[in-house]
Amino acid sequence: MNLLVLGGTRYLSREVATRAVALGWDVTCACRGASGPVPPGATHLPWDRADAPPPALLDGGWDAVVDVGRLPSQVRSAVAATSSAHWVFVSTVSVYADNSSPAMEPLVEQIDGDVDLAVDPEAYGGMKVACERAVQAGAASWVIARPGLIVGPGDPTGRFAYWPQRLARGGEVLAPGRPADVVQVIDVRDLAAWLLVLAESRTTGTYDAVGEPVAFGDLLSEVAAGVGSPGPSLTWVDSSFLEEQGVVPWAGEGSLPLWLPRPEYAGMLAHDPGPAVAAGLRLRPPSETAPACLDSPVTALTAEREAEVLAAWHSR
Repeated sequence: MNLLVLGGTRYLSREVATRAVALGWDVTCACRGASGPVPPGATHLPWDRADAPPPALLDGGWDAVVDVGRLPSQVRSAVAATSSAHWVFVSTVSVYADNSSPAMEPLVEQIDGDVDLAVDPEAYGGMKVACERAVQAGAASWVIARPGLIVGPGDPTGRFAYWPQRLARGGEVLAPGRPADVVQVIDVRDLAAWLLVLAESRTTGTYDAVGEPVAFGDLLSEVAAGVGSPGPSLTWVDSSFLEEQGVVPWAGEGSLPLWLPRPEYAGMLAHDPGPAVAAGLRLRPPSETAPACLDSPVTALTAEREAEVLAAWHSR
């Protein structure tokens, strides 16, 4: 396989390139290289995607392309330059307009222009819709994978890593919402391996690239077991109380990761992995992912703030 990875130096795209090299494929990573070197064994093709495609990209004779891009102009340019290849495009469940449902429709309105997400983070889903349609319109064959929350080694966001690290510390743990609330994550290694299956088999279609949906309480129990802390002392706190206390959902400073307001986000982490599994996706349990996240950076609720919220909950 002659594989072109657009990117290849960070997180998912680097994992894709690394695994493809391990399979013995000819792997070229087209990127600036500003985020670090490409994996050993891969070829670096320097390209700033804001510029015109270099001749080597046009003449590469690629069997498949894997792209995680989010800017429509850059995806359109890359598709036009490599249209004869089989395109594996990594989109997102953020393309769905109704987060209360796990259905694969309707989609948000597409945004054809390139938007700075630092200015308007809500544009992410709409730009990804435009990218999907550019791939569908321009590639000879294509498959679209829409991941939910990607976790595991190398995750720069800490949106999952908070829980392995918190449960490993032990003690009373603030757990958000209800233990029956459904959540799901997918290990970056499993997703990368599956993207290569899609590339080699030239699978077509659109899939939700997600892990098994599980109850939040069960997920935390699995994570705790994975980091050697079985039987955690979980104190489940109502979402309304957390909001009153100023605790932030999902991610970022002062947040409890994976917690989402219900019912408006009840479907965001509850998509069906069945079609992707039937197409070759293999999923490891969260207990196997958790140990790989113990050294990941985390930006979330501090231990001091957690203790304050727990004290307020017990004294209410």
